[in-house]
Amino acid sequence: MKLGKRVFINAGCKFQDQGGISIGDECLVGHNVVVATLNHDLDPARRADMLPAPVSIGRNVWVGANATILSGVTIGDNAVVAAASVVTKDVPAGAVVVGSPARVVRTV
Repeated sequence: MKLGKRVFINAGCKFQDQGGISIGDECLVGHNVVVATLNHDLDPARRADMLPAPVSIGRNVWVGANATILSGVTIGDNAVVAAASVVTKDVPAGAVVVGSPARVVRTV
């Protein structure tokens, strides 16, 4: 796991980092955020297989409380992930995403 400068991580967060996690400078991570870098195969015969993929969070990103960021996701610089969002796909720089699954609602 790599943390940039001046990163704030609030209480209760969980980082499952077998796939690798990178958090850029100046990020804010709210209460109870989950970052998961492992997934499982959908095929029942391979369901127990671990599929690691890194999570990359850019500079100056704000991740709201209770958000979940799934494996293989990249969040661009200056993006905002709203509270309780589930991020399943990459987030463009400067985007504000909300919901489950998270979708872009505006830019900053």
